[in-house]
Amino acid sequence: MDIIAEGHSKIIYQTPDNDRIEMYFKDTATAFHNIKRAKIIGKGQYVNKISAFLFQQLKTAGVDNHFIETIDDRRMLCLKTEVLPLRVIVRNSAAGSVCARFGIKEGTVFSEPVYEMNYKSETLDNPFLNEHMAVAFGFVTHDEMALISHIAHQANKVLTEVFNKCGISLVDFKLEFGRLSNGTLIIADEISPDTCRLVDKATGTHLDKDRFRHDMGDIINAYQTVLTRLNYGRL
Repeated sequence: MDIIAEGHSKIIYQTPDNDRIEMYFKDTATAFHNIKRAKIIGKGQYVNKISAFLFQQLKTAGVDNHFIETIDDRRMLCLKTEVLPLRVIVRNSAAGSVCARFGIKEGTVFSEPVYEMNYKSETLDNPFLNEHMAVAFGFVTHDEMALISHIAHQANKVLTEVFNKCGISLVDFKLEFGRLSNGTLIIADEISPDTCRLVDKATGTHLDKDRFRHDMGDIINAYQTVLTRLNYGRL
């Protein structure tokens, strides 16, 4: 199959059905705009399985996304979308850049979720976007922004509950969106420990890519813990 796109951690293939793609998850871990990079054997399998599980949980709750089914340990079949050049970051408590930018103590739980938006461009350091900028630049309409906000809010409610049942705090996560051929906006890309900050409620241990980002070690054990708990939580 033809490669549509290849990023740091995934390869996107066009299937014979023009409205469907295959996503292949690599064993690559990256941080700080690909300045830090390593191959971690088995990582792609966990990202694929965790993303598939979370996408299915969202679908069951009525939050639509591009996931159709898993093909094997590293690949999933998805609806083809025109991915928007923006991402939404949902923050339930303070971590990462929000602490540095606003002087907030890490771990501070917000009184309500914080939603922010970035333009997807590593060369420009993923600059901040607001709704007026996104509309003026031609990325979305105001109606689409209202829908994106609603979807992000619903996704946060569903995912927070899913992880709470597993003894994990959903600190923050990134969402990407795409348009189907009929113009419908849905969640795309992936939802995994690569795109979420996840902390064990009992121990405070990070179960996400921060383990690679900040040299905490044993990223595979952390991802395996997340998958195991999610699967048990389903039973």
